[in-house]
Amino acid sequence: MTTVQNLVLPTDHERLPLYVDAEGLTVRSRTSAAIGAGGRASFATYFNAFPATYWVQYTAVREITLRLHLTGSGRVVVSRSGRDGDAWAVTTRAFTGGEVTVSLALTGFESGGWLWFDVEAHGEVELLAGRWEVPDAQADGRPTAADRSAGTTIGITTVNKPDFCVRTLQALAQAPEVLDVVDRICVIDQGERKVAAEPGTAELTQSLGGRLRLIDQANLGGSGGFSRGMLEALEAGSASALIMDDDVAVEPDSVLRAVRFAAACPAPTVVGGHMLDLQHPTVLHSWSEVVDQATFMWGAADRSTERHDLAATGLRQTPWMHRVGVADYNGWWMCLLPVEVLDRVGLAAPYFIKWDDAEFGLRAGEAGYRTVSLPGVALWHVSWLDKDDTIDWQAYFHERNRLVTALLHATQPRGGHLLREYRRLHLKQLLCLQYYAVTLRHRALRDVLRGPEHLPETLATAIGEARALAQRFPETRVRPFPDGVAPPQEHSREPRPGPKGLRLALFTLQAVTRHLSVPVRHRQPQRLLPKGEATWWHVPSYDSVLVESADRSGVLWYRRDRRRFARLWWDSLRLTWTLARRWPQLSAAYRRRWPELTCPRRWAAACGRGSDDHAV
Repeated sequence: MTTVQNLVLPTDHERLPLYVDAEGLTVRSRTSAAIGAGGRASFATYFNAFPATYWVQYTAVREITLRLHLTGSGRVVVSRSGRDGDAWAVTTRAFTGGEVTVSLALTGFESGGWLWFDVEAHGEVELLAGRWEVPDAQADGRPTAADRSAGTTIGITTVNKPDFCVRTLQALAQAPEVLDVVDRICVIDQGERKVAAEPGTAELTQSLGGRLRLIDQANLGGSGGFSRGMLEALEAGSASALIMDDDVAVEPDSVLRAVRFAAACPAPTVVGGHMLDLQHPTVLHSWSEVVDQATFMWGAADRSTERHDLAATGLRQTPWMHRVGVADYNGWWMCLLPVEVLDRVGLAAPYFIKWDDAEFGLRAGEAGYRTVSLPGVALWHVSWLDKDDTIDWQAYFHERNRLVTALLHATQPRGGHLLREYRRLHLKQLLCLQYYAVTLRHRALRDVLRGPEHLPETLATAIGEARALAQRFPETRVRPFPDGVAPPQEHSREPRPGPKGLRLALFTLQAVTRHLSVPVRHRQPQRLLPKGEATWWHVPSYDSVLVESADRSGVLWYRRDRRRFARLWWDSLRLTWTLARRWPQLSAAYRRRWPELTCPRRWAAACGRGSDDHAV
C-alpha cells in the first residue's frame, strides 16, 4: 500500500478549523491528538478529508484504505458526501486500542464527493496517527501512485526573503515522510539578502540529508527563478518539478499529496496547490482559476468561491467544495509540473513576473495536458490585498504579459474585448491621476509591437527601467503623513457608489472634459482619501488629492496635469488601434518564436546555469 495523504494537525490554534472540527480536543503533535471521554472529533475538513471525486476523475485508483492508530475505546464512523454536499455514513468500526483499517471502493464519486471519518470517544482516546492509502497496483494492471518514479525537485524562488525560506525548509525537514518523495530542494536566490547567511540555514544541511542546494542567480524574476527550478528537476532525473513562492508557509504533507496524485494519473497532469491567506489563515483565495477568453483576464472559475473563510463555512456546509473545480492553470505559489510536460511544451515564458503561470497552463492545455487544483494541497501566501501592484512598476508586466499571452492563446479574434478593456483601464487610471502607471502600460504596448525578441532582451533590464521611470512622477513617492505634506483642505466623506448605465457615460464624458478644459486651481491637497475611496469616479473631482498607500505606510500625492492627460489618452487610443490592426501578424510572430524562447537550452543560457550554484 502507498500513503497518499497523512492525517496532519496544526501547531497553532488559529488554523485548527482547516484540520479538525472538535471541542475538547488537545493537539499533541503534528500527527496526534487526545479526545476526552464522550467527545467526538470530525475530520470532515479541508486538510484531513479525502477528495475522492478528484481521484476518481483523474487517476486510475478505484480503492482507498483508511488506516488509524488509536488508544482507548470508541468507534470510528466513516462518511461520504455527494455532489451537492449531502452526506451519509458508509461504515462504523468499534475499537479498543490498536489499529483500525477501513477499505472502500471508490464508486459513486464520478460527479462529486469526499470521504472523511469521525472519532467518537467512549473513554479518553488518543489518535496517534492516520493515513489514506491506495494499492500499489490495480487488479487490471493500471498504474497507481507507487507504480512509477515519484520523486520531485522542489524549486523555491526568492528575492530578499531569507527568513521565509528558512522557515519553509525547516518545515520540510521536520516531515521525513514527505522527504521520501523529494530528490532535491533548490532555493534560487536572486536577492541581496542571502538565504545562505540566514540563521538556521547551516543546521538544515544534515536534517535535509544532502538534498538542499542554494543557487545564487541574477534577478530574472519569478519566471527566471521558476525556470531554474525546472532545469534542476530535469538534471536530477526527477519525475516532476514542484515550484514554490518564497513568502509562504507550507503544509508539508501537501508535497507528498501532490507527488502521489500526479504519479497516479495515467497521463501527465499539472497538479496545483490552493492558496490560503497568511494574514487570515482560514481564508481560501479561490477554488480554481481560468482565463476568461472574452476579456482575456485571469480569475476564479466561480467568483462565489473567492475569499472563502473555511472557519465560518467548512466542508460540510459548502456544496461547491464537493465538486471538481475546472482550471486552466494554477498559480505558481505552489504547482507541480511533470517533467514530461516540460520536455514537451518548454519552461516558463520569459516574462520576469506576472502571467507566466497562466500562460504555461494554457500552453500545456493546448498540448493535451490537464491542470488540477487539488484540495488538501495548499500553502499560506502573503496576501496581495495590502498592496496595489497595478499602479507601481509592476504595471508594465501586467500589461505586456497579458497581451503577449493573448497573442499566443486567445481563441477570439484580437483577444476578444481585450484592447477595449485596455482603453477603459487606461482611462480609469488617467482619471485617477495615475500617470506613471499609464506611461508604463504604454511602454509595454510599444515593446509588444517590437516583436517577440524584446522579451529575452529585456528580461534582466525591464524592472530597472520601470523603477527608474518612477523618478519622473512625484505621485510614486510614499510620503509620511502629516510630516512633509500640507494638510488637506477638506475631510473625507462617506464613499459613494460608482455610476451605472447612462449616468456612467455622462460622468465619463464630464470627467474627461474637465481634465482637458478646466484649468488647475488647487496646488495643495484638497482631500485625504482612504485607499478604498480613491476610485476613478471619485478622484476626478479634485485637482490635488492625497491617497492612503495600500500598505498604509504613508500617502501618495496625486495632482492633475492637463497636458499629460491629453497626451497619454491619445497615445492609448493610437497604440491600441495599432495593435488591433497588426494583431494577426504579431500573433503569428509570437507563436512561431515561442518554442525557442521557452526551451530549456535558452533558459539555461539566460540563468548562467552551473556558474554560481552550490550544494549546502
